[in-house]
Amino acid sequence: MSENLIHALSLLLLAGFVFPAVVVGQKSSAPVAAKRYSRLVIRNATIVDGSGKPAAGPFDIVVENDTIAEIVALDPVAAAGGTAKRPAPGDVEIDAAGKYVLPGLINLHGHTQDERGGQPQPVEYCTKMWLACGITTVRDVGAFGKTLAWRERSAKNELAAPRIFAYGVFPGAKTPDEARAKVREIKQAGYDGIKLFGVDRDIMAAMLDEAKKNGMRVAHHTGVEETNAWDDIKFGTTSIEHWYGIPDAAIPSGRQNFPADYNYNNEVDRFRYAGRLWREADWDRLLKLFDAMIEAGVAWDPTLDIYEASRDLQRAQTNPAFKDFLHPVLEDYFRPNPANHGSYFIGWTSTDEAYWKENYRIWMKALVEFERRGGLVGAGEDAGFIYQMYGFGLIRELELHQEAGFHPLKVIQHVTTNNAKILGQEDRLGRLRAGYKADLIVVNGNPLENFKVLYPTGVETIRDGKVYQTGGIEWTIKDGIPFHVPDLVKDIREMVAKARQGR
Repeated sequence: MSENLIHALSLLLLAGFVFPAVVVGQKSSAPVAAKRYSRLVIRNATIVDGSGKPAAGPFDIVVENDTIAEIVALDPVAAAGGTAKRPAPGDVEIDAAGKYVLPGLINLHGHTQDERGGQPQPVEYCTKMWLACGITTVRDVGAFGKTLAWRERSAKNELAAPRIFAYGVFPGAKTPDEARAKVREIKQAGYDGIKLFGVDRDIMAAMLDEAKKNGMRVAHHTGVEETNAWDDIKFGTTSIEHWYGIPDAAIPSGRQNFPADYNYNNEVDRFRYAGRLWREADWDRLLKLFDAMIEAGVAWDPTLDIYEASRDLQRAQTNPAFKDFLHPVLEDYFRPNPANHGSYFIGWTSTDEAYWKENYRIWMKALVEFERRGGLVGAGEDAGFIYQMYGFGLIRELELHQEAGFHPLKVIQHVTTNNAKILGQEDRLGRLRAGYKADLIVVNGNPLENFKVLYPTGVETIRDGKVYQTGGIEWTIKDGIPFHVPDLVKDIREMVAKARQGR
């Protein structure tokens, strides 16, 4: 066959040529009754596999029970000759022609919540929001007893929810021996890992040593303590959350220049001066710190989205998606109130926002440099606080990673493959690959071109002079169980509307 013909066939592929296939067209059950099929086939997919490789396609993807059985490239030459060998039909099939298929997104910093500010809020609101945004796995870094029950219900498909890795909160300790005992208690209670807040150095050393002995990974939110990222390096933290402890470790004087009346427990003070932190870090010291973090295997989960309101409060407060997706209990929690963590916007000024804008520029530059030198960057949202809704926060995180300077392929790698590595699950999660768990999303649009197509709201486009609504994820498949996202969105909207009645 001539090279010209092969070239022409290749162009057909790039133009979106679809190979003929018999598609059952059967939808899965409603989300509350979604079920796993023995054989599910996704046809004609353009895939982004999560490894950082560019998009390719079309492919047929075969899912058997909860596992990706095979991914079959469609040969244009064989197709043109009518001899293409395609996978046998499935019990159900999804036609992904014109769509992109990605690994299910992993939320590295989530909070499964059924109340805010003491008011009950359905846990299904939180978990369905995650699924509607393509999240198939959540590392819950504030887990408690209920979280363990939700984890089991999700695993049994009794709760429409992502897979949950429950990281129990380290409760603190008075002595190193007590710290070790607390770690063993967390392990015996059935948690998957530990969330560590700031503690004294001797407690941190004992706690992390015991966690390592018990095979437990640790996510560290340092706060402003005597410890910083050098201690994470020395004692073996798995991931540093947010930014805490990183710029602090590169300040020449050893301490940020706080005013005399600063009070860390006053969250207006805390977050106001957090916005002035990165400018005090010495760049050369940061580079030495990054190299040491990389050598020690300490990952960084920046959660850029959760502080964005600090640089543009009006933008955060007027999110158009709030109209249909913001539960009134969460809306109440977002209102400035010293009693609610993260609701600190009392007397927030233009000066505060200007400092935070500069803070982001330096923070993002540092994050890109960390990865450039070999560091492992993850992606998490920390939603349920500071005007970020569940799931929406993670997609915004992806947009902010792109703003920082990462290529969209790298951004998708952060939220899939990298997050799986940080979880210690890289041999079964985070990739579109035969033998891996069947966690996939089918997207109406190209997220490499526009991450906004991942939002449940979709995006507007103009065609022939008319405005059309497009985008959104069509299917979120977790553990081989297909959840139809339009049905999830309908459930969420009804849940929100019902909760607003009579308020």
